[in-house]
Amino acid sequence: MQAPEALLNRIGGTTAAASDLKRLVIVMGQLGDFDSMEYAQALAPRLPELEAAGIALQAIAIGNEVGSERFCRFTGFPREALLLEPGADLHRALGLYAGFDAPGGPWPSFLLMCAGIGSPGTLQEVLRGYSGDRRAAAIFEDEETVKAWPLPAFSASMFARAGGRGFQRPFELATLRLRNMGEVLSNWRTYVPVDDHIAQRGATYLFDSQGVVLYEHKETHLLGFAADMAHPLAFLDPYLSVKPVNL
Repeated sequence: MQAPEALLNRIGGTTAAASDLKRLVIVMGQLGDFDSMEYAQALAPRLPELEAAGIALQAIAIGNEVGSERFCRFTGFPREALLLEPGADLHRALGLYAGFDAPGGPWPSFLLMCAGIGSPGTLQEVLRGYSGDRRAAAIFEDEETVKAWPLPAFSASMFARAGGRGFQRPFELATLRLRNMGEVLSNWRTYVPVDDHIAQRGATYLFDSQGVVLYEHKETHLLGFAADMAHPLAFLDPYLSVKPVNL
């Protein structure tokens, strides 16, 4: 299957075959979407691995320049790898889920999705953030000071004392999401200039230098940017160990 033409056109066409580069393209919703934040935070520490494996990263999100600068500072995502869309035309061209369509506009639709309506899997993922997940990696190091408004700052070693080490402890992911939520809500109009697309879902595409799709995941719900949220970048594992050919 070939990568969608609308996507190739947006990122500048196909990559030259001689480069032997693969391309990882993340189509996000709004910059202020919690999925966008969490996905960028998962990708940022893996950038050296992507580069070493010859995988070029490109993200596309709905937002403006001011929002993108703050988004990248907060998440550590590289600004040069982020393209901006003023609306959801690209998402529609790709056939991505626009979210539950309820009477009254984007906010009723979004709130119903938060309750799991038109957003299957959201409530389970919220619960996982509170209950912990022994399949997932820990988020915070013991020596970190965790700041997540409105909670007082505390040592991340509390997670180890409460749940152990070597996995994602209870409340650890929920704390990360609380911190992200505080950042977004306190800068709402920076991240979300208009509310029209707050329910819009995104997608992930990995394709080779010929534009052949190696992996595709289209989001169907809030907090569902990956097929396996415990290991959101697991789909890259077969490719990260393969070095690019230098011609």
